[in-house]
Amino acid sequence: MLRSGCVLALVFFFTINILTLDTRTISETEIESILKNPLNDDHRKLLHAFTGYRHRFEQSANFKALRWNLKNLQVSGLCELCDLGAPLVRFLLELNETTLIDEAVSLFCKEYKSLDQNVCLGAAHEYMNVVFEVVKLTPLTNKQLCALAFECQPQRDFPIFIWNVTFPDKPKPIPQPPKPPSPDSPKLNILHLSDIHVDFLYKPGSQADCSQPLCCRQGQPAPGHIGAGFWGDYRNCDIPYWTAEAVLKYAAAVEKADFIYYTGDLPAHNVWNQSRSDQLYSLNTINRMLGSTFPNKTFYSAVGNHEAAPCNLYPTPNIKTDNISWLYEALADSWIKLGLPEDTRASIERGAFYTTLIRPGLRLISLNMNYCTSDNYWLLINATDPLDQLQWVIQWLQYAEDHEEKVHLIGHQPPHSCMAAFSWNFNKIVNRYENTIAGQFYGHAHSEEFMVFYDEIDNQRPVSMAYIGPSITTYSFLNPGYRAYTIDGDYPESSFWTLDYHTVIMNLTASNLQNKTVFLQEYDARDAYKMKNLFPDGWNDFIQRLEKDIDGPLMGLAYQYSTKSFASGSQCDHNCRRGLICDFKTGRSEDPHACDSIPPFI
Repeated sequence: MLRSGCVLALVFFFTINILTLDTRTISETEIESILKNPLNDDHRKLLHAFTGYRHRFEQSANFKALRWNLKNLQVSGLCELCDLGAPLVRFLLELNETTLIDEAVSLFCKEYKSLDQNVCLGAAHEYMNVVFEVVKLTPLTNKQLCALAFECQPQRDFPIFIWNVTFPDKPKPIPQPPKPPSPDSPKLNILHLSDIHVDFLYKPGSQADCSQPLCCRQGQPAPGHIGAGFWGDYRNCDIPYWTAEAVLKYAAAVEKADFIYYTGDLPAHNVWNQSRSDQLYSLNTINRMLGSTFPNKTFYSAVGNHEAAPCNLYPTPNIKTDNISWLYEALADSWIKLGLPEDTRASIERGAFYTTLIRPGLRLISLNMNYCTSDNYWLLINATDPLDQLQWVIQWLQYAEDHEEKVHLIGHQPPHSCMAAFSWNFNKIVNRYENTIAGQFYGHAHSEEFMVFYDEIDNQRPVSMAYIGPSITTYSFLNPGYRAYTIDGDYPESSFWTLDYHTVIMNLTASNLQNKTVFLQEYDARDAYKMKNLFPDGWNDFIQRLEKDIDGPLMGLAYQYSTKSFASGSQCDHNCRRGLICDFKTGRSEDPHACDSIPPFI
């Protein structure tokens, strides 16, 4: 009786969690509309995104608007359920009754029809042992676990989540904002590639509207539905190998890149059934393609969240039951073949972060941002500066300052995607070394974005810029794309700041219709946005123009370009636009006042 009671209690807990999450994420009006017309394209997008992979849903500008709109509301029901369920799970783990949890999850996956059973069981198989280990080892209370998992309370409310980096005992130099170079000064060109997500099982003509988070792999399209396009599909599908190859070959032929920033995420989004061998196959196959396509270029790489198996899970050295050395050793071999010097190997094999000189006077620091996000469950055991990465960053930034070097930072997840303590400490570092950091470059969002960092004391003064590059994958409802930057340099006392950039997209609709790739240069930043320069002051002025005319055409253009021209500005209403602007000016997670100046939701 006790056994069956525990199983039923867990099934009830899982089900109510899903139902509560449904109702708190999708409004009653939307639910009613979906029920009346479930095959509406907009509704399919919403449901696919919601029942699919959470990361992609959270990149939606409409979801961001909803999140900011509801940020002061309590989701007490969900948090209370978590508070009830967590002790039950812990109790069963103490009794070593993990089979009961297995049974409950299996029953839940079988009975809850809104989730694909294979995906549900596969994800449980991938992640359950890690969750068990984390719950056993974490010093967090049940309340703290729930606070982190479901954002029941801000992390800053809990002292255990708060930690601080330390800085050298050297005063911060007087800020020296960048100045435009002379028109005839030398320039450097950087190609930025990110989020390739090749699906080696992509099948043209297959079902693109499926019940799984990743489609275009099998089955026949439903009557009246179009199958997966040859070059890719806007729906929840990654791109085939030949499309990735075509995009890269076009970039190699057209862009005059001096070097390449390559910010991670190679495997497809079938995160519920990936193995280490799958990830290594993706890593080695795609990187060989990059090396053959750009034979004489140096790639400066960063690791994404999808390279791990299971996805997102990057154990720290204090974890004795798992390690990530299998990936880091492969990354070191691959990245060095793509041009990194051999002296980066030790740092990459330790933590997949490293530093190297690109040119005299320009240093590159590549970060492993998987040590900053709550999606990496291992951090629930200890999230205090994993592997001392931020202290290591401070050490090298201080070295750069002392030796009059400029620094570019690259990583996969942008800092505002990080846990609060990491994000706020990172912001302190950017503030302290604003004269040294000449640019930041990230991926992960799939859409096109930028992010302005502001002074911690004078929050109206911009101090640094981060560029979030577009994905090569179409996942989801995006055209494939890449970005190319023109920066100041290479000459003595160059600022190495970004002077302009352009984005190139593959028009997927035209490519599938014409049965050939159709590329176009989507826009040049300075010309499209009428900017004097792309320094922090220039981007801050651009944001202010957007805020003053939030429902105007310029904001519509910014939204269109954020989707790589899949959508037009008319498809982003006032609240959607507010959510997007908020992301543009939020360098820190859990920053309650970052967006106060934006016209309110309506």
